[in-house]
Amino acid sequence: MLDILKDYTSKRIELLKMEATEKSSVSAGVLAIIVMIAVFGIFFLILLNVGLGFLIGSYLGNYAYGLLIMAGFYLLMVIIVLLSRKAIKNFVANKIIKSLNT
Repeated sequence: MLDILKDYTSKRIELLKMEATEKSSVSAGVLAIIVMIAVFGIFFLILLNVGLGFLIGSYLGNYAYGLLIMAGFYLLMVIIVLLSRKAIKNFVANKIIKSLNT
């Protein structure tokens, strides 16, 4: 009986190790995909914004003005986020709590 219990325990530990290995390898694969999508997305956004800056600059007759307008737009976005950070933090926290309770 003791041998059966030892055998069961060792098999159970092996199973838990295999399950942990599977979960961590799947998580690593998902994380790699998320990182790649984020990197490509950031490059896309940077190039899109530079392109929009040049487009606006070509309409204004000076490329620097277009890039400055784009920089000003992002500065405005940073100011808005800074001024409303408490509301954003509360909104995100409430959504997370609501999703965990459902």
